[in-house]
Amino acid sequence: MSESLITQLQTLPDSKQRQLAAGAFLFHQGDSVEALFVVLAGEVRLIRHQPDGGSITLQRATAGQVLAEASLYVPCYHCHAVAEKAACLHVLPKAVVFARLQSDADFAQQWAAYLAREVQQARLRSEWLSLKTVAARLDGWLNWHGGKLPPKGEWKALAEQLSISPEALYREIAKR
Repeated sequence: MSESLITQLQTLPDSKQRQLAAGAFLFHQGDSVEALFVVLAGEVRLIRHQPDGGSITLQRATAGQVLAEASLYVPCYHCHAVAEKAACLHVLPKAVVFARLQSDADFAQQWAAYLAREVQQARLRSEWLSLKTVAARLDGWLNWHGGKLPPKGEWKALAEQLSISPEALYREIAKR
């Protein structure tokens, strides 16, 4: 995300910081959307639970990322937000963000560019998930990330991002 946009978000009036312990919920599905969140430290996941008992991770937001930015445009959340790791967030009232978007064309342009990049990322992830094999999904991910795997401690998160089991990912990596 643009450092300038993050800086501008953090200087909006009436904002505050909020700490979340690992496992704590920031909001629940159905809660009213009243703020925009920037993750300053830690990690927060957006999770939607499925009727069959499974869950889907919609976003993993880490330091310098906006959490649930699309929710700014709806009345209530369609998922839960839970701290995967202890997190610190910058909380920006929804009304303040909208007022700035209406009054500052440069800020609105930066926000639109950020949203466009997020759409590109979502489309890319959709393409990875359309690939049939673990090898093809990993190749697609590696091609986008300069051919480098994340550190070993992050492989489980990569497997989740690619919608494959960690074991299947580990086997594929071992083959290489």
